Amino acid sequence: MGSSALGLVASTLATFLNIYFVLLIIRILLSWFPNVDWFNPPFSVISQLTDPYLNLFRSIIPPLGGLDLSPFLAFIVLQIVSQGVSQVAATAALSAF
Repeated sequence: MGSSALGLVASTLATFLNIYFVLLIIRILLSWFPNVDWFNPPFSVISQLTDPYLNLFRSIIPPLGGLDLSPFLAFIVLQIVSQGVSQVAATAALSAF
């Protein structure tokens, strides 16, 4: 697999992670509204896409006093992975020249 193919895969993955980051923000903001029906199609899709990832961190950090702090850890991990993938994409793009 050449560096251009690796760069393309890494760039695509970095874009996906950025979109997923935005979905996580939307999910967290919507959780502040108690009247959101999570079974309606637009909300259920967001919930189905983001809850498995957030549940990983909810098992590590349980809610404290009704406040769920696990998204902070989820954002930090996602940012670290995203920066690593972006760095690989940039390195592959530079080595292609």
